[in-house]
Amino acid sequence: MSLRSQYLTDVLSTLYPGEGGPVSEFVAVPDVRRARLLVPAGSRRGAAGAVRRYARPAGRAARLKRDLAALALRTGADRALLRDRITVGGADSIEAYLRLVLDRDVVVSVHIGPPRANRKPVLQLLDPAGATLGFAKLGTNALTRRLVRAEASALTAIRHAELSTVVAPRILHVGRWQGHEVLVQEALPAWRRRRPVGYRLPVAMREVACCLGVTSGPLAESAYRTDLVARLSTVDAPLLLAATERLMDRRGRTVLEFGAWHGDWSPWNMAALADAVLVWDWERFARDVPLGFDAVHHELQVRLERGEDAESAVDAAVARAPERLAPFAVVPDAAEATALLYLVDLAARYLADRQAEAGARLGRLGTWLLPVLIRRVGEL
Repeated sequence: MSLRSQYLTDVLSTLYPGEGGPVSEFVAVPDVRRARLLVPAGSRRGAAGAVRRYARPAGRAARLKRDLAALALRTGADRALLRDRITVGGADSIEAYLRLVLDRDVVVSVHIGPPRANRKPVLQLLDPAGATLGFAKLGTNALTRRLVRAEASALTAIRHAELSTVVAPRILHVGRWQGHEVLVQEALPAWRRRRPVGYRLPVAMREVACCLGVTSGPLAESAYRTDLVARLSTVDAPLLLAATERLMDRRGRTVLEFGAWHGDWSPWNMAALADAVLVWDWERFARDVPLGFDAVHHELQVRLERGEDAESAVDAAVARAPERLAPFAVVPDAAEATALLYLVDLAARYLADRQAEAGARLGRLGTWLLPVLIRRVGEL
């Protein structure tokens, strides 16, 4: 059994525990061995809607495959194209729980993500006609429970901040089921026609950065430094610690502004429409970080998404920091320090989450992030 198939089995056992109860049948897309999505076999409209709203493929060929799969499911031709079926049943299923707390009929589609420490069950909730109602996330271990709770807190804070450019999902339900944290949030209309984000990207990022207030002061005296040092004390990473100490020694007197950041502002976590910038997946949201972290992170993720060598992408993201952070009024010297602090922060996250042990694609920092950080800090 492949690792993906084993994860699939584990997820379904979590979502449909026990014996007996109503039976649910899913279609594996594209098949069980390579499953990315499980859609409800008993609802043609629901299955087609789940595929259409699953993701926005970047290439024309990928979009064509998605549309063909949705058409096959909608017309009943899926038996020829999507043959793998999975039948599950449980006396107290997640479907029954969601119908109860949302007080409406829903069918679910299950997203199967890539290996990583923060991988968790994510359910797309659809009505019988195939319209997407929302998304549910389940925290099933210590890390993912903490992240689900963190996202609920972040969405609450963002809602109270009353942003004008950025639109975040509205919470529909927060609760616990079978000992798991559950967060249900509305579906943002990411399927609407998209527009180039252009200048609105830094505007949106700065809006989030300033939404809970901004402070300024020397890095060495900041709450951020105290928090970062505390986080680093929990990981076994002598090279990272040495690089951080040198960075603090050389740039500790640099005055920075501190605010909030989304924490994973990537092309796949946003959609620019004509009248708004939609942003989702807020589980890494944090306060009191150097202004501009989101801009550096986005620059790095764009480069990784288009297939650049990971180490070269990190180096280029640091080099572009003065340009990317100019809309935040960050001067060049402070921009370099901000980019290097971002690398330390990201490394601390990966190590604390044990991404390498979870099999994450870039989990081993020594192959891409650390060499750039160590070299760049050594040149200060």
